[in-house]
Amino acid sequence: MTLSVQPHRESVGLKAGQLYIDGQWGPARDGATWTHHHPATAEPIGEFAVASAADVDDAVAAARKAFDSGTWSNSRATVRISLLHRYANLLREHADELRALQALDNSVPLSFGGIYASSVGAAADIFDHHAGWIDKIGGQTLPPYQGGDHLAMTFREPIGVVAAILPWNAPFLLFAQKIAPALGAGCTVVLKASEFATFSVLRMVELLAEAGLPAGVLNFVTGPGDPTGERLITHPDVDKVSFTGSRAVGKRIVEASAGTLKRVSLELGGKSPALVFADAPNVTMAAMTTMGAVTMGLAGQVCVANTRALVHRDVYDEFVGAAANLAGMITYGDPFDPAVISCPLINPKQLERVLGYIEQGKAEGARLVTGGERLGGDLAAGNFVGPTIFADVDNSSTIAREEIFGPVLAIVPFETEEEAVRLANDTEYGLGAGVFTSDVQRAFRVARRLRAGTVGINGFQVEPHLPFGGFKQSGLGREGGQSAFEAFTELKTVLMPLGEEMM
Repeated sequence: MTLSVQPHRESVGLKAGQLYIDGQWGPARDGATWTHHHPATAEPIGEFAVASAADVDDAVAAARKAFDSGTWSNSRATVRISLLHRYANLLREHADELRALQALDNSVPLSFGGIYASSVGAAADIFDHHAGWIDKIGGQTLPPYQGGDHLAMTFREPIGVVAAILPWNAPFLLFAQKIAPALGAGCTVVLKASEFATFSVLRMVELLAEAGLPAGVLNFVTGPGDPTGERLITHPDVDKVSFTGSRAVGKRIVEASAGTLKRVSLELGGKSPALVFADAPNVTMAAMTTMGAVTMGLAGQVCVANTRALVHRDVYDEFVGAAANLAGMITYGDPFDPAVISCPLINPKQLERVLGYIEQGKAEGARLVTGGERLGGDLAAGNFVGPTIFADVDNSSTIAREEIFGPVLAIVPFETEEEAVRLANDTEYGLGAGVFTSDVQRAFRVARRLRAGTVGINGFQVEPHLPFGGFKQSGLGREGGQSAFEAFTELKTVLMPLGEEMM
């Protein structure tokens, strides 16, 4: 039986892939389009506009005009609070529709779309949470330091025009992580979705307009990194770039920002370790938690997944066996089938990349426990790779050091806590980490020593109010909570003389 998602495509009402600039939908100026092929079937699933440099210029000009007018940037806190709450409610009302659109975009199965970190509900919560910060981000009034009759005051003001660039793997969560604090702070936005996940973002933009966001405050462009993304990150009228994606593109954004000293927030992936000690509360559960993040839902295409498992030798065989058992339970196919719990890789290029890493792992001497092949049969047209486990991995090998972004787990043995921490920190990345232990003192001690932005003890979850981001080459800045809100503001100092000094 040939797998097809066309019946689902036909059952969902979709707007033609257009740009949204200054409150109006329309095609690219030159009529250029791009066709997205579904990762599970290779079927053409949608045609989207490719925004040219001129289209991006129009979008930035609309955002600049809206910002300078003060309609949004100087609006009352109650106006922004009400809109963000209203939008959160719209997201919840349209959750089923949005999950279906995501399944058409990137083939994330509906069975996984309800898990909090990847759900529409998480996006709605993020908008609600950041709405609560709008009337709480203030400055200070400070007494004179050198004497004199004056006041020193600080204010936080919106940073200006923001370029928000999304990846394809988690459109709900990352749309919210960028757009909620940007709008809440009073910024205006030019948003670019990944060309591999446009349906769901397009609908979220429509709902923002329905919620009453003024024209020009958020503008939406589609297209690849060249020409669309490149013009956006180099545009002289963009004040800040917020990007989630690859390290290579992040470095290009830093280079491009130098000309105008744009503010930059980057989340650039990781090679996150899970440290499993002999006294882990449940070794099988530790293995399932780790392997599940690498295989279920997004098939390892998750920046913070613990794709390195550092396991104490006393429980090593038990961990490897439990991880292999879970690998055998993963199901693939039609993302609209409730029995399907994982997805293909996003495109043929990523498929080729992951298969290349698997071959490199074999060549470097790691022991292939399970998987390692492209799936065939009814799945042959898609970009499916089976759950793959390498054991006895050298921490200096390629598969232990580079972000594969696929369903591949590298398991490295250790004997002492000191060795485990050293291996965990021996990486260019520093996004996340996990620690599995029953010893509270060890959990706290190891968590403090790990060079990672987020450390989970015996588990991991995403929370709207917590800062998220990485150390080292995993990025710059944080998303989530107060730190994210402040990242979309500039701090201003005002010196106010009092009494006769005002004359």
